[in-house]
Amino acid sequence: MPEHATITRFAPSPTGLLHLGHAYSALFAEAEARRAGGRFLLRVEDIDQGRCRPEFSEAIYEDLAWLGLSWEEPVRVQSDHMSDYTGALDTLTKSELLYPCFCTRKEIQTEIAAAGHAPHMAPGGLDGPLYPGTCRHVDPQAAQDRINAGAPHALRLKMDIATARTGPLIWQDIGQGEQTAQPALFGDAVLARKDSLTSYHLSVTLDDHLQGVTVVTRGDDLFGATHLHRLLQALLDLDTPDYRHHKLITDADGKRFAKRDKAQTLQSFREAGKSPADVRALAGWRDET
Repeated sequence: MPEHATITRFAPSPTGLLHLGHAYSALFAEAEARRAGGRFLLRVEDIDQGRCRPEFSEAIYEDLAWLGLSWEEPVRVQSDHMSDYTGALDTLTKSELLYPCFCTRKEIQTEIAAAGHAPHMAPGGLDGPLYPGTCRHVDPQAAQDRINAGAPHALRLKMDIATARTGPLIWQDIGQGEQTAQPALFGDAVLARKDSLTSYHLSVTLDDHLQGVTVVTRGDDLFGATHLHRLLQALLDLDTPDYRHHKLITDADGKRFAKRDKAQTLQSFREAGKSPADVRALAGWRDET
């Protein structure tokens, strides 16, 4: 297969059972690769060890196979590759682009409110209110002492310095054309969480590079995340794929399906006697999408 062949991926998290929205997204990614004679990959994003469960990982494979999808082996399981993410963080640390943050969510909200903005009205922030930079000015030795003492902390990106180093960046969205990256919308983004050695933004960007993904397909709700991912690609010298964002699948009330809402799962449809074709239709899937 030529090096320029289209490579897509479906990357669910095993924090619950797959629902109709997952079905649509998986079918969308597989069709993008198949129409181009390319490759379709599966990745299990299980960095959130507090919520991920082995039984949900097994259900992912079962549901997708039942739906009629096949993928290349081996499947990349994020928890098996934590050293890749810590290596990327080491690179950013050596470039003096990260700093430890000891703040709790409540402390961040209090700081924002004290600055004259209610948390839900704070400027910017695709991941919520922009972090006010409380820990950025902590003495480095004092911060290290806290880390040595076992204080929980996240690692944040010095956004202003990072964007100054890379300069203007662009990325291509299939269907929406050339986009100018605006990573500053995220402020000093968290790249390693207190409860994990990495974050979604760092791990997904690195994984796409390491797996050679050429077209990232995902829902419209993740369109904004690409601004930050494009910056990380530039900082870590990673490949930049094209992107294609699809519509979100919603229920009869116009609410998008989500695990936390206990949306009907593919497993429940299967147990109720529905066929894969039935579920594809329920998801609103048309192969010409």
